[in-house]
Amino acid sequence: MSFASEYLSSRVLYPPFISSDPDKDTGIIVIIPAFDEPGICRVLDSLLLCTRPACGVEVIVHLNAASGASDEELRRTLDSEKLISEWNGNNNPFFSLFCINTLNNKSRDRGAGMARKVVMDEALYRFNTTGNAGGVILSLDADCSVSENYLVSVYSELLLHRERKACSLAFEHPVSGSEFDSEVYSAITAYELHLRYYYQALKYSGFPHVFHTVGSAFAVKALPYAAAGGMNRKQAGEDFYFIQKLIPMGGYFYLDSATVYPSPRISGRVPFGTGPLIRSMLEQGDTTMYTYNPLAFSALGELFKSIPAIYDGESAALREAEKHFKAPLVKFLEDEDWHKRMLEIRSNTSSRESFIKRFNNWFNMFKVVKFLNRVHSDGSYKKEPVELAAKKLLKTIGEPDCDYDMPGLLNKYRSLEH
Repeated sequence: MSFASEYLSSRVLYPPFISSDPDKDTGIIVIIPAFDEPGICRVLDSLLLCTRPACGVEVIVHLNAASGASDEELRRTLDSEKLISEWNGNNNPFFSLFCINTLNNKSRDRGAGMARKVVMDEALYRFNTTGNAGGVILSLDADCSVSENYLVSVYSELLLHRERKACSLAFEHPVSGSEFDSEVYSAITAYELHLRYYYQALKYSGFPHVFHTVGSAFAVKALPYAAAGGMNRKQAGEDFYFIQKLIPMGGYFYLDSATVYPSPRISGRVPFGTGPLIRSMLEQGDTTMYTYNPLAFSALGELFKSIPAIYDGESAALREAEKHFKAPLVKFLEDEDWHKRMLEIRSNTSSRESFIKRFNNWFNMFKVVKFLNRVHSDGSYKKEPVELAAKKLLKTIGEPDCDYDMPGLLNKYRSLEH
């Protein structure tokens, strides 16, 4: 019955926090790390408004603290436990609500990764108890709200499909309103446009595994979670690194029928990411967001387009392909010893399909990011304001030439993903 015993005996940081067994019909466990979240009940209110799926649901809030948290931050975080308990008593939710607490953890690597790992591991304990290897661990953040169909979409599009293992969910930051200053909305508009431009630019290049990697908007089944080694303990960017382990396993997809709405608030909880970036933009008094040059993605496109012919022609095809590559790409590939790697891949594959798959596992998202950072730091390409880069890309992919403002551009790019 136990499918994750090996992982749970060696890879977790704590024994189970929750003593009661889950209901046998529990199919979705929503995990919410929370640090200094006096408004924690807002995400619970949003989940309460969701349509109830045809399976049991649990919500586990993990109260945690970042390294260096102040006494006041710790006090406010601890106060959340009382708020959650009161909310649970007043609302009688259709889901089982739990709160776990690691505020006494003095580990030096406390941060976003550890916070998410602890509560995802707790969810795994619970699915392991019922033997539900296909149960869904649904990652959310405490400053989010969700669409009404959030849970039923995850149930129908992930839980019910045996071949599907994990997914990224659609997300949209609020870009207008009265809760934040107009500068905050301008900054988050630019930042989200950067994320969506990057997504479309990668698709245009021919990169095969294009997914958003937002910690508050992904889900994974219990067995693949354990098989991937669980969540990491990185201070930030834990979502990106974890999802890159899931994608090569297969069964990863984009769930766009439900939407997560992350907050655009300023935050210093992590060393990089949305909150720190928005803070930096506002402190500098400039909401211009610079992004990768479209020409860098065109250079990558020449590489990805050449791979099938390289399988057919081996060494001669490598040299022929390089004639069409831009100089920055050739230099990068030389530094990566790509001739040797390609010949190794070729000698260990018996079909074009397996050759392409092995190449994609080698030239993965980590290598893409390495290339993009290299060619923009060495002066080969110059970063551009995201508004300019996004307009150029629209023309390149054949979209109608319209004079969009920033909000219009963001809406256009959002529409390209649906």
